[in-house]
Amino acid sequence: MLEIIQIPVLNDNYIYVLHDADSKETAVIDPAVAEPVIDILESKGWRLRTIINTHHHPDHVGGNLKLKHLTGCKVIAAKADRERIPGIDIEVADGDRLHLGTEVLEIIATPGHTSGHFVVYCPDSQALFCGDTLFSLGCGRLFEGSAAQMYQSLQKLKALPVATRMYCAHEYTQSNGRFAMTLEADNIELQARMQDVTVLRSQNLATLPTTLGLELATNPFLRENSPSIRQTLGFNAEEAPVNVFRKIRQLKDEFR
Repeated sequence: MLEIIQIPVLNDNYIYVLHDADSKETAVIDPAVAEPVIDILESKGWRLRTIINTHHHPDHVGGNLKLKHLTGCKVIAAKADRERIPGIDIEVADGDRLHLGTEVLEIIATPGHTSGHFVVYCPDSQALFCGDTLFSLGCGRLFEGSAAQMYQSLQKLKALPVATRMYCAHEYTQSNGRFAMTLEADNIELQARMQDVTVLRSQNLATLPTTLGLELATNPFLRENSPSIRQTLGFNAEEAPVNVFRKIRQLKDEFR
């Protein structure tokens, strides 16, 4: 079982440090900045072996070069992003498997937010590092991919075990939840969740990790077949799910 440390940085980012106690191997996912990662490594006496970047955006790769210079670690990123990620050493693609000690880290390609985006799934620890593909009560904006691509990417994640803990890269739950309520205000689980989120954020506490089961019950981007959402959007039961998803994404882009 991995030890996972969640580090809040910048305005609303999270960096994740992963450590396997048996092998003493350590990895970091999406280091936006280097300094807080270095602080964790020094306080724990850990040596950084690898950086894993889910995609190329600066708030996910900004600490790469400093960490690489200080620790000699390797940078792992998508083959498709070889020209866009600083310090890349190892290129991966959909279906590849990495190892952190005895822990398997599965690479699942999830184009949509960016063309080369992937997520990291750790079946033994039941953990999913989503980057900007899937958020608590939301999903990533479509900067480089289409709605159809993102829809298919999310279908892959929906198929994972419902107990999977989701470690998203941003603290967006409260704002995402306000939008979700406009689509499915009668969802009792969503109502209860928003009460919990309001309490957590009032105390400046994280709403993550979440679980896939909770997201399936409350996240509109995973609920394109919800009769309530379809009714709100004016779609009947025969409408293609991808079209419902596309409309939800469009409305979220316009939501203020």
